[in-house]
Amino acid sequence: MRFWDASAVMPLIVEEAGTELALSWLKEDPDIVVWGLTRLELVSAIERRSREGLLRPSERTSALMRVERVASDAHEVLDVLAVRMRAIPLLARHALRSADAAQLGAALLVADPDPASLTVVALDRRLAEAATREGLRVLTWPELA
Repeated sequence: MRFWDASAVMPLIVEEAGTELALSWLKEDPDIVVWGLTRLELVSAIERRSREGLLRPSERTSALMRVERVASDAHEVLDVLAVRMRAIPLLARHALRSADAAQLGAALLVADPDPASLTVVALDRRLAEAATREGLRVLTWPELA
């Protein structure tokens, strides 16, 4: 079981630079854990691409359906209070946006009490570096591995 950040799930939804890499990781271990608001982040990214003309209406619809399939098959971390408690101190230690701190907080909750017991899949470089510094194992772009 691996914790997947939205940055690594998105290439499973829409063809992009990290798709081949993400698919290979999913093939190795198809048991996905995500933060409860990952679905929101994915839909936001799809709608933004659609507004920018990067997705045709049919591609938007297909992508939204894939989000629902992936999210419904994943284990979701839904304990907002426990995630918030872990995420707030991360903002002082790392240059993270609040959504990324919540992602990392959710991963640390899943890994508790041993961060090294969990692998985080993240294609966001800043989040991957923070996860590594927090003691989590990380799958990311090869040059950061």
